[in-house]
Amino acid sequence: MRPYSGSFETGMIGAVQRGREGEAAGRQYLLDAGWSIVAQNFRTRRGEVDIVALRGEVVAFVEVKRVNRYTQEDLQHVISAKKRRSIIETSKLFLAMHRKYNQYRIRYDVMLVQGNACVRHMEGAFAEHDEAE
Repeated sequence: MRPYSGSFETGMIGAVQRGREGEAAGRQYLLDAGWSIVAQNFRTRRGEVDIVALRGEVVAFVEVKRVNRYTQEDLQHVISAKKRRSIIETSKLFLAMHRKYNQYRIRYDVMLVQGNACVRHMEGAFAEHDEAE
């Protein structure tokens, strides 16, 4: 058996770069739709939120996912229950640190990005009470 000759680091850098490009496409989509970007790649020990955006009375915590293709059936599996809980917990920490947003309505969105374009923005894709079940 031949040893693996590829580079793990190169593969990881490529994946990270593609992820960042997808997030950039998501941010641009939101900006074009009239949102303000409050934070990006907000990280805590509990997890990460790709984009925190504000428009009107809504603060949206947005998870961006790059996809090659998708079907309606695939959408429910885009983000696992564990990842949704992580996003919710991270959003609570964000709000505790940035209390000025506490009076806003909170929403959890998912954006699907292909190439450099958002192909689906699922507003209110999940909610905190959904994860308590």
